[in-house]
Amino acid sequence: MTDDTEVEDLLNQENWQDERRKLRDILLDSGLEERVKWGKLCYAWDDSNVAIIYGMKNSCAVGFFKGSLLEDEDGVLVQPGKHSQAMRRLHFESLDEIEDSEDMIRRFTQRAIQAEKDGLEVEFTEKDNLDYPDELLDALDDDPELTEAFKELTPGRQRGWVLHFSDAKQSETRARRIDKARSKIIAGKGWNER
Repeated sequence: MTDDTEVEDLLNQENWQDERRKLRDILLDSGLEERVKWGKLCYAWDDSNVAIIYGMKNSCAVGFFKGSLLEDEDGVLVQPGKHSQAMRRLHFESLDEIEDSEDMIRRFTQRAIQAEKDGLEVEFTEKDNLDYPDELLDALDDDPELTEAFKELTPGRQRGWVLHFSDAKQSETRARRIDKARSKIIAGKGWNER
């Protein structure tokens, strides 16, 4: 059960208040259950995450956890990042834009719910096709404690670290990132965890 104060705190954040409330109304009207996850308003069907509301600097968005599986005949769903395999989002810059797009938002929400009802799953193909940067391979070869800790990480945490290290363009930057990450990896944490 979601704490109402958590929901109200999120709805009353400085930016995108009216837009968040409108997106929330649409999602709740679709029969989804509201909860707070990852510091965001999240909506589930039969205990499976379906949608989430984001408030960003230049836009707000509704994200669909299995958005890559949804039929998107107009190509309006946006991939949040180059490594995102499942999530797709609809971005909005005003309340008017959300109101004008309400039918579309409802259509995608129903498609997302149907994907859950049908038991559809996203195939995460990239997780098996990671290219470990040479600097990470060298660090793992040179440091048995780091190697053991890295093996113990969940596949998602391993992937996050590999992508974080690989995104650096220069070898020195990759090596510095790996050195800086050592204590977090040994503590069993992912790159975006504190």
